Parts: sequence; structure tokens; C-alpha cells
Amino acid sequence: MIAFEVRDMTCGHCVSTITKALKAVDHAAKVQIDLATHRVLVEPGSADADELAEAIKDAGYSPAPVAPTNATTKKAAGSCCGCGGR
Repeated sequence: MIAFEVRDMTCGHCVSTITKALKAVDHAAKVQIDLATHRVLVEPGSADADELAEAIKDAGYSPAPVAPTNATTKKAAGSCCGCGGR
């Protein structure tokens, strides 16, 4: 999983634009975006982090690489939704 913080992503239109830009360079990529935290998570199919960052820049945004957090990348073992069976 590759993660970026995109502080200048502020609305649903931004989310759509970034998603389309990422899919244009890697159509098999799985994209998750959390607008509230300005996080873009990408599970790439063929593109590397530099290509993905460049796609976001070309769309008019400023991506900063960040480490993906366990809360956003892993579900709790034995749970369908990550709640840990609570």
C-alpha cells in the first residue's frame, strides 16, 4: 500500500479528480481516499510511488508521501470490518 497526504484536497470534486488521475496511470490500482484526513491510499497494480505521485501532481495537487497506518490498511484478525468483534 502506498499512502500520500494531499492537504490541498478539500472536496468531493478533488477526490474524483485524484481518483481519475491515479486510474489513468494504473487502471488496476485500488484507490481509497479519506477526505477528512487528506489521505490517499493506493494499492497499485503496475505503477510505482513516483508515478502515482506524479499523476496527483499533474492533476493539480500536492502529494506528500506518508506511511500507511495500521488502522487504514489492516482489519482486525477474525473480523469482517476491523472492529475486533466488539
